[in-house]
Amino acid sequence: MGLRINDSIEIEDWELTEQFVRASGPGGQNVNKVSTAVELRFEAARSPALSGPVKTRLRRLAGRKWTGDGAVILFVQDTRSQARNREIARDRLAELIRAALFVPKRRVKTRVSTNQKRKRVDAKKKVGEVKKLRGKVEE
Repeated sequence: MGLRINDSIEIEDWELTEQFVRASGPGGQNVNKVSTAVELRFEAARSPALSGPVKTRLRRLAGRKWTGDGAVILFVQDTRSQARNREIARDRLAELIRAALFVPKRRVKTRVSTNQKRKRVDAKKKVGEVKKLRGKVEE
């Protein structure tokens, strides 16, 4: 019953740890009695399902959610239902991993041509000449 990311990647159950804690915020007496918030921990650094570059991109995308020992921790307390919070946390993790799977296109350095630089300077000079002619007329 692992977490399916796409056709080729599936996160196994041993890589995910769920802990349920009491949520803050609205909910009446339910807040004081039921542990509805979920803390989902994914051992990303030790995961055999992800390649090295994907783990690097995941670390960058996760930001503060990435711990020192290489785990991604997601905390969800959006709804009053424990099952729904668990589902939301798993969906968010899957989206984060899908975003890390996307390989960004490499930027190709370009240069402004000499002709374009010359045209720009000529246009600036022309504007300067027009402004010079706007001065007071001497009689």
